[in-house]
Amino acid sequence: MEKLSSKAVALLKGKNFVSLGTINRDGSPHVTTLWVDTDGRNVLVNTAKKRVKDLNVARDPRVSLAVFDLTNPYYRLHLDGKVVKQITGKKADDHIDSLSAKYTGVKKYKKSSPAEQRVIYVIEPTHIREQ
Repeated sequence: MEKLSSKAVALLKGKNFVSLGTINRDGSPHVTTLWVDTDGRNVLVNTAKKRVKDLNVARDPRVSLAVFDLTNPYYRLHLDGKVVKQITGKKADDHIDSLSAKYTGVKKYKKSSPAEQRVIYVIEPTHIREQ
């Protein structure tokens, strides 16, 4: 595991977006732009169960992430990592609400359907590049 720098933690805690790359069944990449967070050690992203990235992570937990600083697009953070834990239930619902407040100012995230089940991916960085 590689350690996040203080600059990387600030970027992840800021209102910046992450592009998350997962690996499709055929080996091709699947990239999605998401809201991002950190616990200071790991990268945290929140998605819904049964989406393509969720199916990909269930099969292969390796991921790649790119974060661009909206205030300085010439600084970017690239991480390779592994989803080491998945958190569902109330914690995942509370987390998406906090991300909604951070990114949109809306305190309660509106799910696409009442049956939507949220999941937090806890991603352990294995390789970090800052530019």
